[in-house]
Amino acid sequence: MAATRKSALSRVASTDPALAASSSSSVASSPLDTPALSPSSTSLSSLGSMDGQDGVKSTTTKLFDTNGAEFEIPDVTVKQIRDAIPAHCHERSGARGLAYVARDIACLGTTFALFHHYLTPENVPSMPARALLWGLYTLVQGLFGTGLWVLAHECGHQSFSPSKTLNDTVGWVCHSALLVPYFSWKISHGKHHKATGHVERDMVFVPKSRDEYASRVGRLAHELSELAEETPIFTAGHLIGQQLVGWLLYLTLNVTGHNCHQRQPEGRGKGKRNGWFGGVNHFDSNSPLYEAKDGKLILLSDLGLLITSSVLFYIGKNFGWANLAVWYFLPYLWVNHWLVAITFLQHTDPTLPHYEPGSWNFARGAAATIDREFGFIGRHLFHGIIETHVLHHFVSTIPFYNADEATEAIKPVMGRHYRSNTEGGPLGFLKSLWSSARTCQWVEPMEGAEGEAKGVLFFRNRNGLGMAPQVLKA
Repeated sequence: MAATRKSALSRVASTDPALAASSSSSVASSPLDTPALSPSSTSLSSLGSMDGQDGVKSTTTKLFDTNGAEFEIPDVTVKQIRDAIPAHCHERSGARGLAYVARDIACLGTTFALFHHYLTPENVPSMPARALLWGLYTLVQGLFGTGLWVLAHECGHQSFSPSKTLNDTVGWVCHSALLVPYFSWKISHGKHHKATGHVERDMVFVPKSRDEYASRVGRLAHELSELAEETPIFTAGHLIGQQLVGWLLYLTLNVTGHNCHQRQPEGRGKGKRNGWFGGVNHFDSNSPLYEAKDGKLILLSDLGLLITSSVLFYIGKNFGWANLAVWYFLPYLWVNHWLVAITFLQHTDPTLPHYEPGSWNFARGAAATIDREFGFIGRHLFHGIIETHVLHHFVSTIPFYNADEATEAIKPVMGRHYRSNTEGGPLGFLKSLWSSARTCQWVEPMEGAEGEAKGVLFFRNRNGLGMAPQVLKA
């Protein structure tokens, strides 16, 4: 497996009729829906086949996901998905988008005004009670702030309105206010959509291989099947760290992103790696996450962060750093928590596959995602980002307010390949953080798999949950 992960990507000319046809059956594509990055390696048409199935041996190997359920490699095409979606679902309204932005900002402002005006020592003499209520404030503001984050995410996908100028202006302002480098994130996130589920090119929550996980715990790969269960306290510590600082580490160190930067088409990935002092981050225009043409946009993203940081410095200096921590930074951590939780659970589940280069294509990657349910908060405050993510990976330009209808339209087409876990609603969503952390520790192929099936990877773990990992010889 390690040798397979290190093999060079094949550069096969595009011959995928489904992807080619899909371009003409949709509304005008956005830069994120079909980014013009490198024609030889990252256009939608070439992605459909560059890691495709030309010359791959067909096989009847039976595959089973982590839970032991039989898995069939998706055969749905992008054209079938697009053709199933009603045309009006693609319609975007700038006025409607701005109304949602105004609503979320009004919620943030009103919440601050109410707590700041009424939650005083005169009205609430008890210090513990005030502390508890201010804690509630940070939670509520975190929810509203996440909603605003999602709307800026819509802008990045050009699903906010038909105007690219309006989309990028609103997205830059909203994300900058949340200390997110808008264009830098937009570009890397677009590449995530282009390579979802690809173990060598995906940009976020790329699972560890068996060798990588073994190295992390100081073992050899063949020893994993013999290891004792990971202690729950270790899992909890890892999960808490992920939720507290995972987003910041992703932006600054590219944690959970792919680490194959030597393949960057302009050669700027040579000698670069994820981690401290590795030269891979979302702030440097020379980072291998970007091409030379992106340089001005990266600097514009950094400018947005500088403006916001200056405003925050002014507030802290004049109104107190403790106040600033409660008013802004604790809600900011809540926003980061929800962002990481949502993304982690969209792409990490015992039922989901990941793919080696020779078995991956765009449609298979898009199907390697899962919808969940977070009740009123998910559907109204988070604008449905949790409940309609599968659709979003097939057609990212559909606005969130049309995504429910479009999701229902593609379910019959996807059939057994559509995945969702709505059991338990919001509580089930939160429980999945723990269950996925315990169950999804690394990926490996099925024992005895041949041909293209050998490149389909499933999660395994050392905790005795689901399918046992392969027993390898020393």
